Amino acid sequence: MSNLSPEWQAMAKLVSQFYAKADAEPFREPVDWQSLGLFDYPQVIKKPMDLGLVKKKVNEGKYRSIHDAADDVRLIWKNCMTYNADGSDFYNLAQTMAKKFEEKFEKLCAQNDVGGYSQEGSSIDEPTIEDKRAFAKCLYKISKEELGKVITDLENKCPGALVKNSAEDEVEINVDNITPLAFREVVDYVNSCGA
Repeated sequence: MSNLSPEWQAMAKLVSQFYAKADAEPFREPVDWQSLGLFDYPQVIKKPMDLGLVKKKVNEGKYRSIHDAADDVRLIWKNCMTYNADGSDFYNLAQTMAKKFEEKFEKLCAQNDVGGYSQEGSSIDEPTIEDKRAFAKCLYKISKEELGKVITDLENKCPGALVKNSAEDEVEINVDNITPLAFREVVDYVNSCGA
């Protein structure tokens, strides 16, 4: 691992830390859907992913950027939340893991001066209450399709910010749970919609 650049060493360490967490046991290896009797799993989950595979790919230099590696980690949580019912133990666990991962990944990017989200490579400030209020107001001005994209984006980048009400088929956005990086991205998108 010594031949990895500093940001890749940090990424390998981050993935290993999550792999080592006691709570991460369901995410370490591919879901053994056959022995678990989950025969609809391959139909529901089109691209399975697990921490063991991400760890292997990071150490073998298979990703183009650490953001690609982070996207695969996000896919693990997303798959779990897609397959398991909202409010179930697995769903809640994936939601918690996703939030922790985004916080750690954000710090990693800032500490290693990695662009991709923040072009200037600087640490991103927490949004102020005014920023959050302005963003909430803007959501009323964009189209349903554009709002759909914002929700899909947040689901991928910080699922902890979405509160789903499956009974009424509604989704609420909890602005306080959006990480600063994701907040900046969705604000940029909403502004580009002319809101």
